[in-house]
Amino acid sequence: MATPLKPAPQSLPIWHGRTDTGERGDTRRLFNVVNEIDSRESAPPAGARVLLGFACDAGVKRNQGRIGAAEGPSAIRRALANLPAHDICTLHDAGDVTCEGDALEVAQQALADAVRRQLDAGALPIVLGGGHEVAWGTWQGLRAHLDAIGDRSRVLILNLDAHFDLRTARPGTSGTPFDQIAQACESACLPFDYACFGVSRLSNTASLFERARALSVTYVEDTEMQDRHLDARLSQIDALIADVAHVYLTIDLDVLPAPVMPGVSAPAAYGVPMSVIEAILTHVRRSGKLRTADLAEYNPRFDPQGNGARVAARLAYRLL
Repeated sequence: MATPLKPAPQSLPIWHGRTDTGERGDTRRLFNVVNEIDSRESAPPAGARVLLGFACDAGVKRNQGRIGAAEGPSAIRRALANLPAHDICTLHDAGDVTCEGDALEVAQQALADAVRRQLDAGALPIVLGGGHEVAWGTWQGLRAHLDAIGDRSRVLILNLDAHFDLRTARPGTSGTPFDQIAQACESACLPFDYACFGVSRLSNTASLFERARALSVTYVEDTEMQDRHLDARLSQIDALIADVAHVYLTIDLDVLPAPVMPGVSAPAAYGVPMSVIEAILTHVRRSGKLRTADLAEYNPRFDPQGNGARVAARLAYRLL
């Protein structure tokens, strides 16, 4: 079964990096400012950015994908550790939710509880996956937080992804989270405001496109997500954000081209440029409506040079 949050022991070589002894000025790196916490015992300050890991392969395995995403959170942290802190005074790391075996639903609930705790404290939780089954856990945490304060305002789910992840088969997998969210919204009489940017026509069956249309999903294919389309996409996102009170941003790293992001379950033959993904992420962060975000599908087993880890770390850094 899933274990709750476990801050990484100090003995593990995750948060460490270069020390520029003797250099002038501010030489701090993220490993110098990280604060490993157990959020069940102490809440981070309001406005803090808090990392959470979702060490899980169960959803990818159920979806017939390539195993290894459970190792993603630690690998991304290692890539983050040596980045310069600049104006980041403190980075909080609340540890990992770990899925044992096939206990996916237990792990997703544990993640939901962890995300809710951070939101209740006024923090911005940034979740490092794990397969894209992470989205069902993250969203449940956001929804539980909003329900507790009586907030039924609209929430935009903005997914940067080559896949809709609207599969209807159950039990849940890495391919079902947004269909699960759609069903939960319907049961609660809430709108399902889902936008998927970066969809690959060659990575989704006709039935998935039909499901997206049936749910009134806003989607943009990868061919319309290149650098030359950026202004139009940002304007489109602005229009979507204007209609909601909150934004949940979820990034499946397989939206990036395979040469940029090789370490995923389903590498993209075409993909969306890193410059576009980073610009959208930054734009959403600056909207003032971002409540939580996650990065999914990074698999270090298929990233021997660590290039994908550095890409994921850069995106996580931009969220900080």
